Amino acid sequence: MESNHDSPAALSTDFSGHSHGVTSSTFARAKRSFLRELPEPDLFVVTSGGRRIPAHTGILASVSPVLENLIYRPTKRRSSHKIVLILGVPCDAVSAFIEFVYSSRCTEEEMEKYDVHLLALAHVYSVPQLKQRCVKSLYRRLTIDNAVDVLQLSRLCNSPELYLRCMKLVCRHFKAVEQTEGWRFLQHHDPWLELDVLQFIDESDSRTKRRKRQREEQELYLQLSEAMDCLEHICKEGCTSVGPHDVGPAKVKKEPCGKFATCRGLQTLIRHFAACGKRVGGGCHGCKSMWRLLRLHSAVCDHPGSCKVPLCRQLKLRSQQERRKDEARWKLLARKVAAAKAMSTLLQAMMRRRPRPEEVEETFKPGRAPRATSFKLAK
Repeated sequence: MESNHDSPAALSTDFSGHSHGVTSSTFARAKRSFLRELPEPDLFVVTSGGRRIPAHTGILASVSPVLENLIYRPTKRRSSHKIVLILGVPCDAVSAFIEFVYSSRCTEEEMEKYDVHLLALAHVYSVPQLKQRCVKSLYRRLTIDNAVDVLQLSRLCNSPELYLRCMKLVCRHFKAVEQTEGWRFLQHHDPWLELDVLQFIDESDSRTKRRKRQREEQELYLQLSEAMDCLEHICKEGCTSVGPHDVGPAKVKKEPCGKFATCRGLQTLIRHFAACGKRVGGGCHGCKSMWRLLRLHSAVCDHPGSCKVPLCRQLKLRSQQERRKDEARWKLLARKVAAAKAMSTLLQAMMRRRPRPEEVEETFKPGRAPRATSFKLAK
């Protein structure tokens, strides 16, 4: 059992001034000045190995409310030095914890070696700055092999960010995580956490499928919106070989429009619809598609009286008079198509306003003088 007594100066022997942009000589002078101003230690922190670390009640109590309660709680035995027991972790981890309490610093070597123990100490004794540093260190060292262990620790130490990061890693690499010793231990000793992991994976899969379905629906609504625009464009101005019924072939625009891929397919559908003898009774598959496009246009169109799309006014009046059962579905589809078009237009406008990468590089190019701006004071 260790029984070495650390001196007050030894509390800061591993401080790293360079990590905060301070030169080592400057930091050493500041450290010596700080230690000279401190009074004699009035408290000992005792570790599991029997190490007694001298400390000051005022400093510990000012950083940790838990240590403050331990220090100033009434005790039966009277002594010139108070004693605080910090057990269950390595002695060097306790020394690193006390060093952080004094200096708000911790070396990278100590953090890499004792980040798990320091996270537990920071949580137990309510030191949020140290807890944040430990979480960042565990972020960097998180792997498939230690994901389950860190997951259990994050739940015990109430670290939701680390818990979520571990859950996502386990979800992405579940087949590999299942082969680890940590997962086998979890199955035998913590079935509730195992259930939480499986529920998270199931919900993640459901969210992925739901997002995929919503993305496909959005693409379909955008295609229908583009088809509506092309239908109005063909019936109002004409495009290549198909045009309005009251405009001669010579006046129809022969140049392909910007959405010619959709226009060309729609023109083929219109020519088939005009020539098909089955369209009155519902028609073939192509005719049914054309009837649906015309019906959707009548639900979307706000000016049926002046609209040049065939059957627009008749279909709208018919739907209003008959009050068919599927009218609500057509209205819902029309709203979704309009919403998809509005979102697409807004996104395109935002993309146009966003600066191009070469413009950003030109703005922040090294050696480029900032643009001078002149101001005039109002008289």
